[in-house]
Parts: sequence; C-alpha cells; structure tokens
Amino acid sequence: MCEHHPTLPPAAAPEPHSALGRRALLGLLGASVVGGLGGCAVPGATAPGPEASSGLSAGPGQPTLSVLTVDGLDSTVPNDLRRPGRRPKRTYVSDFRLPPVQGGMAPVLTRVLTKQPVVFLTIDDGVTKIPRMAQLLDEYDYPASLFLTRNFVQNDPGFFKQFEAQGSLVENHTVSHNVNMSRQLSYGQQLAEIAGMQDYAQQQFGRRPTLFRPPGGDYSNAMRQAVAAAGMKAIVTWEAKANAGRMDYQYGNSLRPGDIVLMHFRPEFAADLAAFREAQLSAGLDVVLLENFLGVA
Repeated sequence: MCEHHPTLPPAAAPEPHSALGRRALLGLLGASVVGGLGGCAVPGATAPGPEASSGLSAGPGQPTLSVLTVDGLDSTVPNDLRRPGRRPKRTYVSDFRLPPVQGGMAPVLTRVLTKQPVVFLTIDDGVTKIPRMAQLLDEYDYPASLFLTRNFVQNDPGFFKQFEAQGSLVENHTVSHNVNMSRQLSYGQQLAEIAGMQDYAQQQFGRRPTLFRPPGGDYSNAMRQAVAAAGMKAIVTWEAKANAGRMDYQYGNSLRPGDIVLMHFRPEFAADLAAFREAQLSAGLDVVLLENFLGVA
C-alpha cells in the first residue's frame, strides 16, 4: 500500500438505511482507493535503458510511458496499453491449409498466408519465470504457443500451467536447446532430443505437442524427418520478433496478417510484450492461437 493517500473533502453523512446514502459512501470509498493507488510510487522503479525504451519513448502525439519494476520484471508499458478491458473475441475461420507431411518430412512454416486480420504470438525457452508474465498475458487476453525446452522448465513446470489455464498451449523446443543440433547431431540424436520433449510434455502438461521449433531456427531435412517421426505436424519459425523492447522484422517495418512473432521468457518480457502489443494494435490485427488456426490443437 502507499504511504500517503489523498484526503477526501468532508461529506455529509447519508441517512441510515438509505440506498442513495450507501451509493454515495461506496462512491467516496472508490474514489479514495483509486486516488490512493494512482499516487503510489513503486519502490525500486528505474528508468529504462536505451534498448528497453527503443521504439517506446514518448514523443508528440505518442502515449506517455509507465516505467515500473514489478516482481523483478521490467514492465515498460505505454499507459494507454495497460490493463485493457476485455472485449468479446472475434471468431475467425481459417483460410489456410497446413501442408501435410510428405516424403516422411514435416513442412516448415514461417508465416501463415491468410487474408484474415490475425497474428500469432509464440514464446520460447522458459529460462526466466516471473509471475508478472502470466498476469500480463491474462490482462491482454493473449493466447500463445509456448515452445518450451525440458531442461529449462523442469525445475518448475507448474509455472507454465498458468499459461495453459489461460488458453495457451505447450509445444516442443527440444530437451537441451542445442542450437547446433541440425549440423552436429545425427538423425538418431535429433530424434532423441525431440521425442524426449514430446514425452515430457505429455507427462507434465497432458498433451503431446503438434508443432516444433528448432533452437536458433536452423533446420535440416534430417530434422524434418525426425519431427515427423515424433508425430508432429510442422516446424515453425518466424519472420518477426519482439526483442530488447522493440520489434524486428525480416520483411517490411510492421506486422502483416499471418505473421508468426517470436518472443522469449526473459527478464525484458514486459517491454517485449509492450512492443508487440503496440505493433499489433497499430496493424489492426487480433492475436489468435496458432494451433487453432492451423487445426492442430
């Protein structure tokens, strides 16, 4: 709680048992709480560094930034993007057909070719685990595909079950996150990395992943074969990412319908999510779950 709260002007006491009096008291109490919270200063609040504020600094006609450190998480979020009200979700009929496994090799998906105004959020690894992460996704009502690595999440798998309860799904990002696996590991070794995470996800989250993301994004035909042999439907990469509090694009300078966006479970999660949200709203896109759109949930 704050150390100082604004003092309300004295008000006439309502008549006992008066419905109007009760409403007046509740209104005054609500004003006191809101005013007190609005004046709170968060201990340890710090200004963002150059990277954290990149693309988010306030300028003429731009929203003011709230820079907070909450639960150890840098949450640089524009004021007009924070705590949005829930609105009814639009239902989109997919106009994209995922290519099937052919010749024993899983297809590779970098973007969904669609005319629907949708974008897909994916979050990788699972190294950093801070409660505010789940709270932010819940506030924004964002479903996400979580490409998790067993060795990063096995010390606290329950943390990621919060995201599942909100509508996100856990997908496969290998056992050990060897970024050189497509070049250094044999087919059998790659299959072990992939199948090991399949088994772990089934045990911990009650579902076998249908999508695979290679560590670092590199893949080979041997990996495509191993992904198919492990029972998954596709390899998923990306063409846009939220990183260091800004958006990076392989093509163009804004989000497009069907973009698959990469994020990570890192300390700068909130700043990255704010950059993504600003880009998503500016592009007029809705965030929908990739697996639902592909029909592989």
